[in-house]
Amino acid sequence: MTRKSVGVRVGRRTALGLTAVLVSAPVRAQAWPMRPVRLVVPFPPGGPADAIGRILGERLAEIWGQPVIIDNRGGAGGNIGADVVAKSAPDGHTLLLAASSHVQGAALYRRLAFDPIQDFAPITQVAYYSLVVVVHPSVPANNLQEFEALLRANPGQVTMTSAGVGTPTHLTAELFRLRAGVQFTHVPFQGAAPAHTALLAGQVQAMFHNPVLAVPAVQAGRLRAIATTGARRAAALPDTPTLAESGYPGFDAGTWYAVLGPAGVPAPVVAKIDADMRRVVALPAVRERFSTQSLETRDLGPEPLAALMRAELTSWGALIQRLGIRQD
Repeated sequence: MTRKSVGVRVGRRTALGLTAVLVSAPVRAQAWPMRPVRLVVPFPPGGPADAIGRILGERLAEIWGQPVIIDNRGGAGGNIGADVVAKSAPDGHTLLLAASSHVQGAALYRRLAFDPIQDFAPITQVAYYSLVVVVHPSVPANNLQEFEALLRANPGQVTMTSAGVGTPTHLTAELFRLRAGVQFTHVPFQGAAPAHTALLAGQVQAMFHNPVLAVPAVQAGRLRAIATTGARRAAALPDTPTLAESGYPGFDAGTWYAVLGPAGVPAPVVAKIDADMRRVVALPAVRERFSTQSLETRDLGPEPLAALMRAELTSWGALIQRLGIRQD
């Protein structure tokens, strides 16, 4: 056999190998999912993440022809569920419904069993909500300006509750405190529900609250909304101005939810999940169901989502470092 003929055979074998690789990627994506998909929700049942997961799961099961199993793994600010996904097989059959607190954890927790950026494959952002600044009806403030004046006149005497140290409801309140140059007394609880109960009872006076619990209480007259924290007004509270409109230009600190996989999920599978998620969140029925939960639908793809995660890791990390708060 001549050297030339060997080269021809090797070249053909190489070409056939490349063709197999190029063909196999779309085939894998077309075959996926080959079994039920587990969507890990790293929070207890009943909250916004659980509602989002179940709404999406119903529709995705129809598209994928496989059950979507909602696996609630609450605890440690979402870290328990995230760790499960980080250590799962990177085949797209185990996914994480992460909140924006996912990236804050890198700065907040002293020891994490995973890297919130490197150990995950960003797929798509699906939902967002603005926090609602609410006060108990006994608080003599009908808008943010009056509330700020109350804080200035009574430094440290107004109680501000939250769902826990380092949660978005705490960090966003601290961001406002630093911007406004005011003082309040932080009263954290282990979760939004007990903080909400204490607020309704008047045991604490104010909260940067999630809208799922806040909006019904505002509509029932049990709490008073004085501002929201997003870039634009919340659809559920169209008459409530944003913090940006109330004297804090550029203030934008909502909570987002996104679907992530473990690092290493094949790009064609990521692309398919992203496309199917976008298809689902675009459905009018899904948008309506999100709206009843005071949620907005979003459809940020893998690369923009990755950029968002990196940016927020930097910005929230700087705030957490400035506040000097750390969790074990």
